[in-house]
Amino acid sequence: MRIQKSIEIKAVATKIWPLLAEPANIAKWCRPAKNMRRTNTQNSGLGSTFYFEERAVGRVMKLNFVVTEWVENHSVAFKMTSGNLVKGYEQRYTLEKTPHGICVTCFEKVKLPFGILGKCFELVRRPFSEGHLVRMLAELKIMGECP
Repeated sequence: MRIQKSIEIKAVATKIWPLLAEPANIAKWCRPAKNMRRTNTQNSGLGSTFYFEERAVGRVMKLNFVVTEWVENHSVAFKMTSGNLVKGYEQRYTLEKTPHGICVTCFEKVKLPFGILGKCFELVRRPFSEGHLVRMLAELKIMGECP
């Protein structure tokens, strides 16, 4: 399942970047996050790793990620290296300057297990996942536009 959503935020990239790059800040706008922490000594950047936990479909989803793209104030991406409930998970955020601030775009790719049954479940789950992503970006906007 691939989902892409964008939101315009009246702020500069340097204000939004820490909200996307620091686990403690991510947990503030990514509401389903129950536990998020770095898992290596590298604090940030390409190749850094982190653990993410959230409640999904009535269970706790536990995922390990590696950062696959890091262009400060422009883009960050990460890919699941191991976890439960999903077979694969990738997310990418980009920040593009607009006349009124920046446009933040989130691309999410989730691969469910169970072959054809997983594909069917993706169709049922898509509206929920899209709504979830829209709510997360709205929370990011609120935080980014606060003085």
